[in-house]
Amino acid sequence: MPVNATLATYSDWTYGAAVAIYFLAAVLYLCEAAFARPEKARERELVAAGGTSGGTPTSGGTPTGGVQADGTWTPGRVTRPELSRAERLGRMGLALTFLGAALHAASLVLRGFATERAPWGNMYEYGSLLTLAAVVTWLVLARTFPVRRLGGFVLVPIVVLMFLGGTVLYADAAPVQPALQSYWLVVHVSVISVSSGVLLVPGVASVLYLLKSSGNGRFRKLPAADVLDRLAYRSTVFAFPLFTIGIICGAIWAEAAWGRFWGWDPKETVAFVSWVVYAAYLHARATAGWRGRPAAWVNSLGFLLTVFNLFFINLVTTGLHSYAGVG
Repeated sequence: MPVNATLATYSDWTYGAAVAIYFLAAVLYLCEAAFARPEKARERELVAAGGTSGGTPTSGGTPTGGVQADGTWTPGRVTRPELSRAERLGRMGLALTFLGAALHAASLVLRGFATERAPWGNMYEYGSLLTLAAVVTWLVLARTFPVRRLGGFVLVPIVVLMFLGGTVLYADAAPVQPALQSYWLVVHVSVISVSSGVLLVPGVASVLYLLKSSGNGRFRKLPAADVLDRLAYRSTVFAFPLFTIGIICGAIWAEAAWGRFWGWDPKETVAFVSWVVYAAYLHARATAGWRGRPAAWVNSLGFLLTVFNLFFINLVTTGLHSYAGVG
């Protein structure tokens, strides 16, 4: 089928713009983390100013009115706590992240229209969908947990992955190989890439949890350890069923394409090991004796396996999955 070169070019431009905006947002997040006060001091200041410990001032603030001498109530004007420099930088970074995510999604949509297929048929497109899933997951969690200052730690690896995808792994817009012209490309690859992208975020959270809970004073500005632990757990709980469905769909597609459900291909093997590790993490997190640092170590191992499967298995080893560079 013909490829729309104009839409493909626009897709590349929006992809590059998203990378640049993510980079600027990461810088702002890192500046916020550098200028922010430690968690306990920050909470005391916010409470004293009429805000909340979650990092967002209350909508009410401090009223300037009151009961007058004649007994009437004058509502006056509601004042809000003045935002610190770190708070302003963080909000700018969050706004840029939303903008970058919109451009990122637009690049995938344009690539899909340009090729008239699902836009994850090669390693470049697969990585783009994976990183978009990671960014969207981060935005949702940043609105739920007081962890916005961690944006730099999340976006830096995403920027590195997207830079490598747009340079070393870049592929021109083109139809997929005949072996991939199946509806399972839409189902299996999309579910695996989205779940893998979501799992990158709890992996980073678990690594930071280990740093925070180590007792080293250099990490005192990180959010509370229990917040990082809950963030990692809840996002893993969401991603694990998707990851399981993706593996099952891959086995069904393998039976239709290669005549067997499972062949211990390198990609399949590492995916299965990753699944076992994440299942062990969820079990450890639910077991009293394994909560905290032991569970975080298990989740960090799953994070390393996810990255290993993304790069080494796809690009270095030889297997049935290597010809396409997709999961």
